[in-house]
Amino acid sequence: MSTGHDPAVHDPAVHDPAVHYPLHLDLTGRRVLVAGGGPVAARRTADLLGAGADVHLVAPAVCEDLRDLLPRLTWHQREAVAEDVEGAWLVHTATGDPGTDAALAAAAEQRRTWCVRADDAAASAAWTPAVVRREVDGGTVTLSVSAGRDPRRARALKEALGRWLDGGAAPLRRGAGGPGRVTLVGGGPGEVDLLTLRGRRRLAEADLVVVDRLAPTGVLAELGEDVEVVDVGKTPDHHPVPQEEINRLLVEAARTGRNVVRLKGGDGYVLGRGGEEVLACRAAGVEVEVVPGVTSAFSVPAAAGIPVTHRGLARSVTVLTGHDVPGPAALTALAALEGTLVVLMGVTTLAALAEGLIAHGKDPSTPVAVVERGWTTHQRTTTAPLREIARVATERGVRSPAVVVVGAVADLAATIGQVASARPSRTAGTGGLVAPASAVAYCPGG
Repeated sequence: MSTGHDPAVHDPAVHDPAVHYPLHLDLTGRRVLVAGGGPVAARRTADLLGAGADVHLVAPAVCEDLRDLLPRLTWHQREAVAEDVEGAWLVHTATGDPGTDAALAAAAEQRRTWCVRADDAAASAAWTPAVVRREVDGGTVTLSVSAGRDPRRARALKEALGRWLDGGAAPLRRGAGGPGRVTLVGGGPGEVDLLTLRGRRRLAEADLVVVDRLAPTGVLAELGEDVEVVDVGKTPDHHPVPQEEINRLLVEAARTGRNVVRLKGGDGYVLGRGGEEVLACRAAGVEVEVVPGVTSAFSVPAAAGIPVTHRGLARSVTVLTGHDVPGPAALTALAALEGTLVVLMGVTTLAALAEGLIAHGKDPSTPVAVVERGWTTHQRTTTAPLREIARVATERGVRSPAVVVVGAVADLAATIGQVASARPSRTAGTGGLVAPASAVAYCPGG
């Protein structure tokens, strides 16, 4: 007669020890015993405290990392004994003494308490996996890795899973339900691999992406087919979607429970109207997060070999919008600056700006560089003195998007720029990176 009970399942002699039952525990407020005062105990204790456990540490002495955690736990300054297991939901042994660890594990087994032995995984009743955690919409994604008691393999898998989560390929979109939110993601100067890891992760969570013309649009191909993409790109003197309409779109989409990513080029807080969009969301009671990006004000000059500050040449940098030419007072102040002036969106006003700076005291021979389409295969740098830059730019057909650099550092494009990376690309068969120099045209003036 069968009782429905299969003793082989519980018999360690016949049960495959590599097959374990994975489980995540809620240890909030629950007593956990950690025996040992060394680095292993410190790592376990930090994780347990992070999980909200009531940690009781038993050790005659503790390492520096554990000492920093003492205000958050109960320390029994002595050797651990079997009675310490009483009342614990979970036990971690890391005393460094196999006899002590074995005695504590036996006491835990007798009390039906799970025990993790740091000294002997084969003799342990429980194991701590390698863990990957990422904050996503609605909480935390936790991936636990067990690799057949092979810690090296587990670490490798953990790192690979972390890259998978951060790279935007993981399916992080939540199911239906829950409040919507808006995330402003600075996309950097245009290359997909210059987008931050957090930015890519937020894109993987998105239901709707509202994108600018200069954003790294190549990343959109990685999104799911059902992710809606709205292009609100602007070109000089042509704004098909007014800023007020963009604000309204973000707010209304979030109010319907959607995760919205506002993907911009550069950094949304550097002449990108990100502040206006955040204020609109907060005024409407919509949750909003800002993910900074690599600003084109600094990264595009860098692509051309121009550091915006350089010892002996420039100790400060000023970033200016080129939509309008500043008034006389501002031009006087700008002309007096000894550092670098970086102008974004300044191609159409370049001639007027150069004339205004010279008229208000700027040295006409000041070096200027205009870097077009930075970090792309079409990057091009044009350099000339301030008095000549507008003419040279017109002759070369310089067009937006471009970043204008005014100051002594602009001359470095002719030296550092020869080895600067315009767009690093992997070369087949070499396994390495090659960095083609950007095209540079230089007019010394006279």
